[in-house]
Amino acid sequence: MAKLHFYYSAMNAGKSTTLLQSDYNYRERGMHTILYTPSFDTRFEKNHVSSRIGLSNKAHGFDAGFDFLSHFKEMHAAADHKIAAVFVDEAHFLSKQQVEQLTMIVDYFSIPVLAYGLRTDFMGEPFEGSKYLLAWAEDLNEIKTICHCGRKATMNMRVDTDGHKVNEGDQVEIGGNDRYISTCRRHFLEGDAGKIDTLTA
Repeated sequence: MAKLHFYYSAMNAGKSTTLLQSDYNYRERGMHTILYTPSFDTRFEKNHVSSRIGLSNKAHGFDAGFDFLSHFKEMHAAADHKIAAVFVDEAHFLSKQQVEQLTMIVDYFSIPVLAYGLRTDFMGEPFEGSKYLLAWAEDLNEIKTICHCGRKATMNMRVDTDGHKVNEGDQVEIGGNDRYISTCRRHFLEGDAGKIDTLTA
């Protein structure tokens, strides 16, 4: 039975790596998939799902006006093979309407949709996409990572160039380890990003 799956975590927990591994598992067995990623994410190659450990695969880009259901219908009708699964990277950037479109792919085409994203932004507020994925997905899975203190990291701290916590700004600001640190709730509230040596960590 097809389901909407939401894999959520704090930053740098390996969401994209997990997505790419799951996609590979399907493809290795001769099954066909569709991958989606935000078209405005320019950290790596555009319209690719890319992980920090070097894995990458081509994907269809989406933005705020993208219609997942219409695009899927076109791909499904044109395909000479059955689409086995749909994968969405950075799913926290989805709108409520786009999450609803993904549920329709599951419900009317019996195709599983696996969405990967953050629960909250740098202010500890839920993203719109994550809020509705948490509410509507049949299957919720947490991908865990740790704070610099060793406790489970659940928060995404935005930092400036000096490593100090940023408390205001636009909700969407693309960045990696130079802009975001995963922390536990205590160190998020204290504004303690810790000291991370990316060469030896």
